Amino acid sequence: MIITANKIMVKPRSKELLDWYDNNARVLPWRVPPPNRKEVAHSDPYLVWLSEIMLQQTVVATVIPYFEKFIKQWPSVEILANADLNSILQAWSGLGYYARARNLHKCARIIVKQYNGRFPDSEKKLLMLPGIGPYTASAILAIAFEKPATVVDGNVERVITRLFAISGRTPEVKSKIKSLAGELTPKHRCGDYAQAIMDLGATICSPRSPKCIDCPWLAACKARSLSIENNLPTRLPRKKKVVREGLAFLIVRTDGAILLRRRPEQGLLGGMMEVPSTNWAENGLTHISEAPLDLDWLELPGKVTHTFTHFKLELKVYKSAASEDHQLEGLWVLPEKLKEQALPTLTKKVIKHANLGL
Repeated sequence: MIITANKIMVKPRSKELLDWYDNNARVLPWRVPPPNRKEVAHSDPYLVWLSEIMLQQTVVATVIPYFEKFIKQWPSVEILANADLNSILQAWSGLGYYARARNLHKCARIIVKQYNGRFPDSEKKLLMLPGIGPYTASAILAIAFEKPATVVDGNVERVITRLFAISGRTPEVKSKIKSLAGELTPKHRCGDYAQAIMDLGATICSPRSPKCIDCPWLAACKARSLSIENNLPTRLPRKKKVVREGLAFLIVRTDGAILLRRRPEQGLLGGMMEVPSTNWAENGLTHISEAPLDLDWLELPGKVTHTFTHFKLELKVYKSAASEDHQLEGLWVLPEKLKEQALPTLTKKVIKHANLGL
């Protein structure tokens, strides 16, 4: 629903936003700054794609060091396509949502094999690639190819919601937001505009306490004229996260090596390395009898806690020694070699809990 204002509002124009962006653009390692874009045909599609995949569900400050490490190790899509998946997962460790890393590798291989290392510049072809959805496709088209694609992420959605005083969270509202965003998108400087409106949402039109006085669209903002900018977008009630419980088993060999195993490719933390553990149950029905070996297990004090998107996890950690005679499936890794493995944050927490490295 669009809330109407009593006074006549001026219409927002893309020029106002672009003028603001020319002087206030964020300096980001994957971005060609506004003054230089006049000299460069467009941004490197590889860098745009890589940054947009990393930015899914992850804030800019967290992404920057990972991005810089990635482009140093894999400076082109061809080199990334030929990389070992485990090395990619290891470099991604700590960034979360590991399906992104697996899809990144799959996508790179398709780009090289089917498109000779050149990213397609059509929405239809981009959407057929692993890990690329409507938003990412639009961002690549606008920023890398200067096409007037409508880019709508969380920041843009918030800007449009306030600019036009739109309340509600229904599919119809989302459709209206995209339609209005499309009407504002210019036919020129498409990449700059896409990045400008995202920057506006990230730095000025923030979720709480927006800096309206510094906004280039202040005079056009209906929410501001109605003094409801802090009430929009409409907030959904937060769901309480369920708590799951499990047991983690640290098996240490006489030389100090720790047993790791690889998680299934599909599912949470897919393809990453972990210590053996039970299933994570909501009812807490896990027992030491589920240990991978009949050993003398020592329960360590305290618990390891970790928060996933939809649930919280609590793990009790057990530790035991194993001799060379024990036949176990997995990989024995010495503490000083742990950093070479694709370990998710959860596994790092478990190992640190036992003071075994990292």
